Amino acid sequence: MVTLSEDYLADVFRHVEIRGVISGGFAASAPWVCCGEVTDAVKIVAVLRGRAHLHTDGAAPTHLREGDVAILSHRSRLALRGGSPLGAAREIPPPVGWSRSLLDTAEQADTVVGGHVQLGPTGRELLYPGLLPVNHIHGAAPAARRLRAVLGLLLEEASGSEAGSGFAVAQYAQLLVLESLRASAGRTDLPPGWLRLLADEQLRPAVRLMHNDPGRSWQLEQLARAATMSRTRFAESFRRTSGVTPFAYLHRWRIVLAEHALRHSNTSVTVLSARLGYASPSSFSTAFRRTAGVPPSVYRRAHAAPMS
Repeated sequence: MVTLSEDYLADVFRHVEIRGVISGGFAASAPWVCCGEVTDAVKIVAVLRGRAHLHTDGAAPTHLREGDVAILSHRSRLALRGGSPLGAAREIPPPVGWSRSLLDTAEQADTVVGGHVQLGPTGRELLYPGLLPVNHIHGAAPAARRLRAVLGLLLEEASGSEAGSGFAVAQYAQLLVLESLRASAGRTDLPPGWLRLLADEQLRPAVRLMHNDPGRSWQLEQLARAATMSRTRFAESFRRTSGVTPFAYLHRWRIVLAEHALRHSNTSVTVLSARLGYASPSSFSTAFRRTAGVPPSVYRRAHAAPMS
């Protein structure tokens, strides 16, 4: 049995190794405009101070105020504008790092940071389907209280010249992703996916069972009982909420755990397959290759972290 925390948001962050990256930022007094291609599957734009108007791939404009965050999923272009859309605006190239020549330290300057989310193939399969094309997280919303605090710390680091600011920004980037997902989880307009499943209180006990004991041969009746539903209603509700069947979700979670173990331990494929509930190492290898694209041994050689 693999024992995990009941906090399965933390489980996913730890095992999938979701990594938030702040790639750059600028501060400028309006009017200004910043346009560019989006090369990342999940892009993050946060307004630390002031406001900005966001346009992407023909969608309606998103008006971002101070403390707001936008998470963009599978967009190809974006344009940000500060001030009135009429008249000439100062053009700012998409920043990489903090270009001091672009920074405007005036208190009324609009201050914007951009970043993206990095994760592996199985993590993308788990997270991406449940994201909106444009998810506008309002900093003034009660669910974004901690998000506002993270953005305040990012502003401090961007505005100052303290030693270790690069390290600090990297840590705040992780918190920015975490708090953005927390603030998004309760939205009723999310597509089927992991975030909707996370917020579903009735399904959560069944998900907890699978996370706490992924190697067990779970029966639909057992999972349905945990959710206090009939088997039919549970199966329909789980698919409608997550986009997959309960056993497809369990399979993905097992592969997430397997990838993490292959990256960070010397656990043999034989032991790992038994721990995760597979009948044999060969059946585990087949399931792993079907999802991760390569056999476990190849994945380990390509991704293993240095062992201390």
